Amino acid sequence: MASITLDGAAIRDEASFHAASRAAFGFNDHVAPTMDSWIDALSYLRDEEGMTKFRLKPNEVLEIAITGSAAMKAAVPDLLEEIAFCIGGINERYEDYGEKPALKLVLK
Repeated sequence: MASITLDGAAIRDEASFHAASRAAFGFNDHVAPTMDSWIDALSYLRDEEGMTKFRLKPNEVLEIAITGSAAMKAAVPDLLEEIAFCIGGINERYEDYGEKPALKLVLK
């Protein structure tokens, strides 16, 4: 299983989240630091789009682990909720195309 880890204790706002995501996911230069762009990039993990450093196999899942999630929840609770909501929406998008969900969120 492919995986990335984000340090939730270091995420204090949306800008630090997007900076950490860019580094962890290997986003290309076309991925803007916005949630819409984050969603789009993670919606093409099994395609040849090259928006991230990952290219998942048909049933492979990318695990997104957030360490220090309690600190992140204390600092930016709405952002953590939005990330979980977006991952659910991305997985629904995969299912709409007849594919298995591609993302798994793990809070540590």
